[in-house]
Amino acid sequence: MTFRVFVDADIILDLLLSRQPFLSAARALFLLIQKKGIEGYTSPLILSNLFYILRKGSSGPQAVSALRRMRLILRALPMDERTVDLALASSFTDLEDAFQYYAAVDQNLDALITRNKKDYRSSELPVLNAEEFVTLYRSQGH
Repeated sequence: MTFRVFVDADIILDLLLSRQPFLSAARALFLLIQKKGIEGYTSPLILSNLFYILRKGSSGPQAVSALRRMRLILRALPMDERTVDLALASSFTDLEDAFQYYAAVDQNLDALITRNKKDYRSSELPVLNAEEFVTLYRSQGH
């Protein structure tokens, strides 16, 4: 069985910006995705937000290059009117989190990987940080 997971912006930034103490867990997650045991997904909204953040610390072309490399690893989930309507009708306090969540649910993903677990308290999907997910994945003999 291939796990299909949504990777939130904070985890991607941990990897791209080498943020400690989260880098090793993010790196382990992305290595598992690259080895094809896990399918990793994110959203177009996250890619846009990442561009904005990365561009502040480097040039626009460098930010685009980093995102192109990331797209070789992660797939972008579709977001449509249904996703928007579900997010707008939800009890999420952060609309961006609602968009991510309903895009992941719509595509029947297995888990959402984020460090902002508190933002997904009412999630029907398992919500784990990168370290928790990697530990769980490895404990299941993968």
